[in-house]
Amino acid sequence: MRKYFWNRPPRSDQRHTAIAGPRDHDPQTQTALSENLDETLQLLQSIYANCSDVIFHEFLIGDQTRAVLLYIDGLTNTDELDQHVLAPLQEEFSREYTLANIRQKIAVSSIKQVQRAADVIEEVSGGNPVLIMEQENQGLSIGLSKWDKRAIEEPKAESVLRGPREGFIESLRTNTSLLRRKVRTPDLKILSMNIGTYSATPIAIAYIEGIAAPSLVEEVMSRLRRIEIDGILSSAYIEELIEDNPYSPFPQLLSTERPDVASAYLLEGHVVVMIDGTPSALIAPVTFLALLQSPEDYYERYVVGTAIRWLRYLFFAISLLGPSVYVAVITFHQEMIPPPLLLTMVRSREQVPFPALAEALLMESMFEALREAGARLPKQIGTAVSIVGALVIGQAAIAAGIVSAPMVMVVAITGIASFMAPRFTVGMAVRLLRFPMMFLAGFLGFLGVILGVIVILNHLLTLRSFGVPYLSPLAPMKGRDLKDILWRAPRWMMNTRPHLTGMWNPYRQAPGRRQGPDQGDEGR
Repeated sequence: MRKYFWNRPPRSDQRHTAIAGPRDHDPQTQTALSENLDETLQLLQSIYANCSDVIFHEFLIGDQTRAVLLYIDGLTNTDELDQHVLAPLQEEFSREYTLANIRQKIAVSSIKQVQRAADVIEEVSGGNPVLIMEQENQGLSIGLSKWDKRAIEEPKAESVLRGPREGFIESLRTNTSLLRRKVRTPDLKILSMNIGTYSATPIAIAYIEGIAAPSLVEEVMSRLRRIEIDGILSSAYIEELIEDNPYSPFPQLLSTERPDVASAYLLEGHVVVMIDGTPSALIAPVTFLALLQSPEDYYERYVVGTAIRWLRYLFFAISLLGPSVYVAVITFHQEMIPPPLLLTMVRSREQVPFPALAEALLMESMFEALREAGARLPKQIGTAVSIVGALVIGQAAIAAGIVSAPMVMVVAITGIASFMAPRFTVGMAVRLLRFPMMFLAGFLGFLGVILGVIVILNHLLTLRSFGVPYLSPLAPMKGRDLKDILWRAPRWMMNTRPHLTGMWNPYRQAPGRRQGPDQGDEGR
């Protein structure tokens, strides 16, 4: 029997949270700092040989004690370093020059001690300058990191008409602060680790204690700990390395750039993984139907949200099955077409030398090429090229007798339907599956379409995201969770969390919280 995360025994894996880097096991980096400043300098300079951006600034503390500030130019706030570190230390003061006294002279709140060369490397790589003194076998890491970052702005891929307009950026600490602004409770826990032997990319794992299942948090941490790779440059690296089935075309983690979406999933018992250097956060686990939901569903009135959700479900099916159903009907099942429409379609196809399958493959391939060309071209001309190209090529293909007008219309409707998918990753999966579905329809007719749908459904039924069934709450059926799947229930009716992720704390609010002119405290 398959074990899900909520009944799986805790792992005994106690491996380190930071994957060892190429120098972490080097005896040179494991060497403790020496009281002899020249020996320490020689060690660090040999490690940072041929690094022109690494600065070794030697000076005297109080005109008596030799010291060195080690930092990387561009990662450290040099103005603050000059004002709050160098200026106070170069003044004369009567007390003995010890590490404790020096620490009191530095007007910086974040200071910690380092004892090994590896600790110095870690701090300097993070942008924090390290102060090393003569006759001290320890150094001080000073929290003055600073690098350029873009401003917080609305995510272009997840824009909404009504709702917050802020999105994640490439700074990990800015992203965690955006989560803290949404979920203002100490129960929001954020764990950290570094992954990548060379990149040592900071990773943050966020969850709400008391809502998220402890075994789910432990499973996410365990999968992250087992990653051994040279570098992590994007959230896509993490997604591929920790998902349940890497061969599936369907995404098993939800990627979002919106703090409000991440906060909403945190409140449902999910775990959020954020990666430094990328504006996308990963949410685990995720279900297939959650990938078809948009933030706009929850910012509009529930009647509007429900209607748009049904429309999205309909056009999602059209984007997958539209061309294949047309190919099957034209090739094998002409009796399903009304006679007047059939005569019109026959007249439009009488000059076309190719079968319907070849037409569909040609037009779908051309449409995908135009879509990719529009995405890769500069924004100012990308949209114009894709629209004009589709119009010109479609009309020219009809005039040349290469494709029929109904096929162009079917491909256009399918393309529009594919744009309704709120998540780009699930839209890509549908675009990929559309082609084998057309082949099945071209060779087997409706039997092929039904066979393809059965294969896809069987795959979705066996797929898991961190142990959660991918088609839940439809399979297995959970009636109380359908109020946020088949329709978007009013806010006062959504008083429970999803069963499979929020079972540790199932209630959002007390029942019977609908307000109105005749609803007072007595009616609750």
